[in-house]
Amino acid sequence: MNVIFTAIFITSALILCVADPNAFIPALLDGARDAATTCLTLFCIYAVWTGLSRVADDAGINGAIAKKMYPFCRKFFKTNSAEGGRYAAMNLTCNVLGLGGAATPFGIKAMKTFDGEGNTFGRNLLFILNAASVQIIPSTIIALRASYGSASPADVFAPAILTTMICTGTAVGLNFLYDKLCRSLSRRYS
Repeated sequence: MNVIFTAIFITSALILCVADPNAFIPALLDGARDAATTCLTLFCIYAVWTGLSRVADDAGINGAIAKKMYPFCRKFFKTNSAEGGRYAAMNLTCNVLGLGGAATPFGIKAMKTFDGEGNTFGRNLLFILNAASVQIIPSTIIALRASYGSASPADVFAPAILTTMICTGTAVGLNFLYDKLCRSLSRRYS
């Protein structure tokens, strides 16, 4: 990917230098300024949500929700490991609350646990759910839209939730179908 992006940048820079040499440096500086502003905005968003996640974790909210989700997660991810179910529950809880950065360590631990027990179904399913990032509130997108001066940054709320639900449902359904097909084929040829 680095090679592709470098080639795109060099090609674009050469075209701009030929077409309008006086606009090259200002365009480069404007792009750098916009990138720095976006990074600072994202840093602030993540700082707020990570802080809220820490408060929720210290207050026991994340643990209480994960405890309620634990029996569901053991069955849903088809895991025999109490540890794997607990990590998956914490990962999903953080993701649903919009705390993707806080969810990552739990997801990695759950994946390692699933790999250790040979649970490719659970690993694939957790990957799908993390890629879809199902959230109650798409806070990062709303905050970015607000930082860019959107008149109504929360307008993406309903479309984002609807799209995420449809995509996630389709992906989860396909994972269940794939698992069923693999089990059927392994029984037939073993």
